[in-house]
Amino acid sequence: MPHMKYRKERKQVAATMRRLYDQGLTTCSGGNISLRIDNDHFLITPSALDKGSITYRQIALFTFSGKNLTPELKPSIETDMHRKILIARKDIQTVVHAHPKHASFLSATKSHRIRTDLLAEARFLLKEPAFAPYALMGTSGLGDIAAAALKNDMVALILENHGILTIGKTLLQAFDRIEVLEAAAEMTMMSKLVDDLSPLDNHRLKGIDTISS
Repeated sequence: MPHMKYRKERKQVAATMRRLYDQGLTTCSGGNISLRIDNDHFLITPSALDKGSITYRQIALFTFSGKNLTPELKPSIETDMHRKILIARKDIQTVVHAHPKHASFLSATKSHRIRTDLLAEARFLLKEPAFAPYALMGTSGLGDIAAAALKNDMVALILENHGILTIGKTLLQAFDRIEVLEAAAEMTMMSKLVDDLSPLDNHRLKGIDTISS
């Protein structure tokens, strides 16, 4: 039966989702995580479940054509966005989407920018986050816009008036990136309160950008 397959991978997705909630990076009903299984299937956290106590049996299995192989689970409204990103980026295995408060706040500002030029770690892990203009959540249009924005080597995305997402080759890598992105967002807000800020200059940024992640 589909719900009995990929137990190890399902446990990893569920554990990462609980960790996302425990770290205050999403609400009990918000956020979603997907993981590529093979060329035909991916796992994703479903809708209408408490993300803070989710278990492996509650992780949905989909085909890349969009078929829900676990119809007893209500699909996340962002399933199409995850599916399209995973199809567009063959080099990654997972997508983590959440609504942490600082980054989500900045997604609703006119500049939309989350600075990664304040700490070398943020620049190394995130580069310059991409930006996706507003599209109604759960729509096909959002999936198209998000997949198009994450081109080339982009690994982090700001969704206008919505939240953020990161991608990675592993669940840990994507989780690490979303945690660092939220920290960078908080620092971006704090940076407006000081006059003697010393960000990384272009020379230092270029040096970091040459390091292979």
